[in-house]
Amino acid sequence: MSMRKKRAARSVPKKTRPARPASKPWSGRFRDPTHRLAKTFTASLSFDQRLYKYDIQGSIAHCKALELANVLLHREASAIIRGLGDVRAEIEAGRFPFVPEDEDIHMAIERRLTELIGPVGGKLHTGRSRNDQVALDIRMYLRDALGSLLGGLRRFQHALLEQARGHLDVVMPGYTHLQRAQPVLFSHHLLAYMEMLERDKGRLQDALARLDVMPLGSGALAGTNYLLDRTYMARLLGFSGVTENSLDAVSDRDFAIEVLAALSILMMHLSRLSEELVLWSSQEFQFVELPDRFCTGSSMMPQKKNPDVPELIRGKTGRVYGHLLGLLTTLKGLPLTYNRDLQEDKEALFDAVDTVTASVEVYAELTKGLTIHRAAMARAASSGYVLATELADYLVTKGMPFRQAHETVGRIVRACLDRKRDLRELALSDLRAFSDRFEKDALDVLTVEGAIERKAQIGGTARKKVEARIKALEKALA
Repeated sequence: MSMRKKRAARSVPKKTRPARPASKPWSGRFRDPTHRLAKTFTASLSFDQRLYKYDIQGSIAHCKALELANVLLHREASAIIRGLGDVRAEIEAGRFPFVPEDEDIHMAIERRLTELIGPVGGKLHTGRSRNDQVALDIRMYLRDALGSLLGGLRRFQHALLEQARGHLDVVMPGYTHLQRAQPVLFSHHLLAYMEMLERDKGRLQDALARLDVMPLGSGALAGTNYLLDRTYMARLLGFSGVTENSLDAVSDRDFAIEVLAALSILMMHLSRLSEELVLWSSQEFQFVELPDRFCTGSSMMPQKKNPDVPELIRGKTGRVYGHLLGLLTTLKGLPLTYNRDLQEDKEALFDAVDTVTASVEVYAELTKGLTIHRAAMARAASSGYVLATELADYLVTKGMPFRQAHETVGRIVRACLDRKRDLRELALSDLRAFSDRFEKDALDVLTVEGAIERKAQIGGTARKKVEARIKALEKALA
């Protein structure tokens, strides 16, 4: 062996430089391979796999833009796009060979693409960073997920409207402070949740409008050195526009927070309904009966029928709130631009979307099977002095100031309580003992039906107003 060859052999000892894993796209900078604990701790593949189809769609659009910018030859772009189709087919068939080195779904797809089509697969990431890649994927995921959720909300609303239309003659007590207050139509009560869900849909649609801008082409943070037509990519991916600042594009998670806030408000509405169904289905109320298929029994007490679904939705509300607060806390101290902390957005977002979507779907079906106990509601609506306000308003029509009328009827109620009598048991002479403004027609106001039908202004509980609102909502949903 020549002296030159001997020196070359000695200059690179075989055991002093461990081989770097080829799967890491950034491994050129590092002397040591990633520790196995760090690999496990930083990996996101277990939960970001659901982004695969959006990652592939974005990759295809990026590939086409690279070809348009003369960065890729046509044959190279065609090979990459065919390869991405093969990768998608493998994932959807459950044949995709995930390996421990796959840090996330983005690297898994790129690694497999290169295995399938060779080194040309390594050209796909030209002019792209995982920073703008994941920002794109999450926006695309949310477009689909919120679209599905909006469909579920419409189905839930149809179920509420079906119950409202079928029970227009059912009267129940309305409550304040969980005390019987004034009689209302049961349908009117259900329509209150319809209004909440309408606002929920509006918030989700607003969030969809704001996330409908494409971040791809922002690179790691500063943009890209290649003349990629971002507007062209946005059209390919169905976005209405592109982000205007690359720094903001890769670090922005406002859209995720906005979605979580909208989901939290929606869950709050479902939780309020849950509380009412738990109460209404109890032996103390007996207003409704939940369908057996959405309840459970007791492992010890044979007589029990437990409202587990409403209780679980009530409980899961705090879980969704926690995801919102968690992401807000994660973001509050992050400097521009991308920081690995942002990996924490996905688990929170995915779980919140899954939780709310499942809650809406189960309520759409549960609501259809509700049994309404008309007689129990009617009994409750005709007791508890719920007509006292009608009597006070009567005195106002006779010229008495409302505060004085309120005090007068309060004394009447107190007297009835002492004598264990209901307002409707009083004679005209009983009323006149408290005020000579009571006339023969005073007793006419002491009916539940009259109390309801007098609330005939917009938004009131009068049957004709409730029926008109049902028609308007049915038309809007159609």
